[in-house]
Amino acid sequence: MAAPVVVYPPSATGGRRVRAGDEILGLAYSLRDLTDFLRRAGLEGIGPDEVAASTMIEWRGGGPGVWGPAGTGTA
Repeated sequence: MAAPVVVYPPSATGGRRVRAGDEILGLAYSLRDLTDFLRRAGLEGIGPDEVAASTMIEWRGGGPGVWGPAGTGTA
């Protein structure tokens, strides 16, 4: 997977939309969800710690520690 990954701000329901290039990978509710999406998209062997530190991911509306409904902070 060569396309940069964008993780959008949390929605009102707490999910963060995940996009790689022009493809929406899904709605992640945790770093584990995001890691699973990236594995299915071709990044085999990657773990949550590597995902959190990756420079390939553009975090919008908070970094890898921000989950939960919009405006609630971290989860």
